[in-house]
Amino acid sequence: MYNTSYHPGQLSGHSFLVTGGAGFIGSNLVEYLLKHGAGKVRVLDNFITGHRKNLNEFMDNPAFELLEGDIRNLEDCKIAVKGIDYVLHQAALGSVPRSINDPITTNDINVSGFLNMLVAVRDENCKRFVYAASSSTYGDHPGLPKVEEHIGKPLSPYAVTKYVNELYADVFGKTYGMELIGLRYFNVFGQRQDPNGAYAAVIPKFVSQFIRHESPVINGDGAFSRDFTYIDNVVQANIKALFVTLEAAVGEVFNVAFGEQTSLTQLTDAIKKELQVFDPKIGDVSVIYGSNRKGDIPHSLASIEKAGKLLGYQPAYSFKDGLHEAVAWYWRNLK
Repeated sequence: MYNTSYHPGQLSGHSFLVTGGAGFIGSNLVEYLLKHGAGKVRVLDNFITGHRKNLNEFMDNPAFELLEGDIRNLEDCKIAVKGIDYVLHQAALGSVPRSINDPITTNDINVSGFLNMLVAVRDENCKRFVYAASSSTYGDHPGLPKVEEHIGKPLSPYAVTKYVNELYADVFGKTYGMELIGLRYFNVFGQRQDPNGAYAAVIPKFVSQFIRHESPVINGDGAFSRDFTYIDNVVQANIKALFVTLEAAVGEVFNVAFGEQTSLTQLTDAIKKELQVFDPKIGDVSVIYGSNRKGDIPHSLASIEKAGKLLGYQPAYSFKDGLHEAVAWYWRNLK
């Protein structure tokens, strides 16, 4: 599944912490690290949004360790980083709508929890801290493609929290000499992404609905577009960020995307086409168009030039190729 050239040399001599490791992105990072011989992979998760089933296949691996805890608790963070070389910080409360409905919890986890992790990593002298940033940080900036140095005003509480993460990381890097790298994810999708719940991401939600012959609801007229990014590309970016030796890359924030726009109408058409291979009747399922959603950015398209230049990031999966893999996985696992 994963290209083995994302890291220089073996991982056997290093220990890793993946916060939010029971989640979608976190569990894929855990899988990569264990498959490629990491000396130790510890997961910290409170299972608010993550799932134990995402970790089941790793439980018997002697290099794997699960720590149930909460990044809102500083002591949990300190225990989690004990003896750890590298931290992949994925723990967060995602979703723009959820942050609008409950900004306090979103802030507690995404800001206070992030600060706790920074303090714990600083005190343990971990070698590097790579954290999940977000394309929501671009806010109302109209420019396309999105370039790291040009952002607008945030459009949701979630976007505020992710921007604050970047500000804290910048200050901690400069003040304490820490090695920190942020990755602004653009609409990540792929295996293990939860299709259920009020705040499910659009691709697994739509796939699940089409499989059940239910009409998905598009927010708006379907013209809004996203830079959908397959999970393997995100894993690559994280591993490269962990081990990049270029001094200019440390302390920076990078877009992680494929660099291609897909409208929501194009997305639903592509999902139907992939699913019709398994069930031709899905081609007859219609799509419903609803109202626009608060806090949504109309269009999202990333420049990945900076990540390519400084991290050596080269996405291996296009939207089309990634969707092919993802839909096949969902068909096997949702039936």
